[in-house]
Amino acid sequence: MRIAKSALIDPARNEVYGVAAVALSFFVFAYSSRFGQISILAYYGLWFLLVVADYRQALGNYLKYLWIFGFALFCFVSAFWSPAFGISLRTAIQYLTHVVCALIAMRTISVLTLTRGAILGTAIVLVFSILFGTYLYDAIDGSYSFVGAFSSKNQLGFYASLGLFFAASYLLIWRQKGPWLMASGGVGLLSAYCLLASQSATSAITTAGVLALCAGYMPVAQLSPNHRKLLVSGLVVVGVVAIIGALQMGAVDAVLGIFGKDSTLTGRTYLWQQGIEAIRDNPILGTGYQGYWVPGFADAERLWDDFFITARSGFHFHNTFIEVTVETGLVGLALLCMIMLINVFGHLSAMLSRNRDPASTLLCALSVLLLIRAFVEVDVLFPYQIGSFLMFYAAGRLTLRQKSAEFTSHPVGGRRTVTA
Repeated sequence: MRIAKSALIDPARNEVYGVAAVALSFFVFAYSSRFGQISILAYYGLWFLLVVADYRQALGNYLKYLWIFGFALFCFVSAFWSPAFGISLRTAIQYLTHVVCALIAMRTISVLTLTRGAILGTAIVLVFSILFGTYLYDAIDGSYSFVGAFSSKNQLGFYASLGLFFAASYLLIWRQKGPWLMASGGVGLLSAYCLLASQSATSAITTAGVLALCAGYMPVAQLSPNHRKLLVSGLVVVGVVAIIGALQMGAVDAVLGIFGKDSTLTGRTYLWQQGIEAIRDNPILGTGYQGYWVPGFADAERLWDDFFITARSGFHFHNTFIEVTVETGLVGLALLCMIMLINVFGHLSAMLSRNRDPASTLLCALSVLLLIRAFVEVDVLFPYQIGSFLMFYAAGRLTLRQKSAEFTSHPVGGRRTVTA
C-alpha cells in the first residue's frame, strides 16, 4: 500500500498522522523516564520520517531560525566550560535535536491539528497515570498528593493544566463542532479531576488565569482590529495597576491560603535564594548547561538533602530565570527571554491585527501560560519536555507567512472546519 506524501507533510491533509504524532510525543515526554531509549527513538522517528518524505517542506530555510536556535546553540557551547562536560554535551545535543523536531512539527502540523493531538495526548497521559499512578508523601508540607505515574505532583499538574487549556480552547477559540468537541469536553473533565487530585497550586492558578484571559478576549475579538488594539492596551494598563494594588494588599498570601500554601511557596523562596547565590560564582556565562545538578557536586548534594530528594535527579530551582542563569549565565537568560517574549508579543500582534485568527490566539495564550509558569517552574529548559516543544513550535510559527484562518474542507468526514 502506497501512502501519498501529502498525507504526511501537508498541514491541510495530514490530520490523522499529525494527531497521532503529537499524541505520541506527549506520551513520550511524560514517561520517557519509564520506557527509556526506545520511546525517545520513537519520538525522533515520528518527526524525522517527515524529513525523509520531503526534506524541503519539513526543514525549510534554517537561516530564518537562527534567533530560535540561539539559546540551544549557547547551551551546546557552554558544555566546554561545564564541570560535567560529558553530561552537558550530551544533553545539549539532545536539546538541539529536540528543537529541530519542534520546528519540523511547526512546518508540517497545523495549529488545529496540534490542538487535537494535544487533547488526545493528554487524555492518554492522564488515563495512564490514573491506572498506574500512586500517592506520594511530601516531606516539605507534610501532605499526600496524587502524582500519577510521574515522580512529582507538579508534572502531573502541568499535563492536567495543558489538557484543560487545549480542551477549553477547542470551545472558546476554535469554536468547532462534532466528535472532537465532545472529546474535548471529556478530556477537560478528566484534566480538571487530575488537577485537583495533584494539589498543584502552580498549575491550578496559572491555568485559571490564562483561561480567564481567553474567555475575556472572546467578546473583544468581535471588534475591528483598531478598536481591539485600543481596548486591549487600556485593559493591560488597568490590569497592571490592579495587580500591583492586589500584591500590596496581600493578595498572594490569600490566594496561596486557598490551596493550603504559605508565603514560602513550599520552600521555593529558599531555593531561589540559593540559586541567586550560585549565580554570583559566574554571572555572565554560568556553570554550563546541566552542569549544576550533578551527583557528587557539593552544592547540589546539599540541596537534595535539604529537600529529601533521595533519587539525586529531577530537581531544579523551581524558577526558569534563576535556573537558566545558574547554568548559562546572563547571556543564556537573554537568549531564552528573547524567545519567550517574542512568542508572546509576536502572536499578540497577529491576534490583534487579523480578523478571525484562532491559531495566533491559541499560541499567544499558550505563550503567556509558559511565561507565567516560568516564575515558579522549569518547563522549557530540558530536552524531551512538552513545555520546550510547545515553546519552539510557537516561535517557529512566527517565521511562516500566515494568512487569516480560512474555512476549508476537512479530510475527516467532509465537514467544513477552520484550518490554521
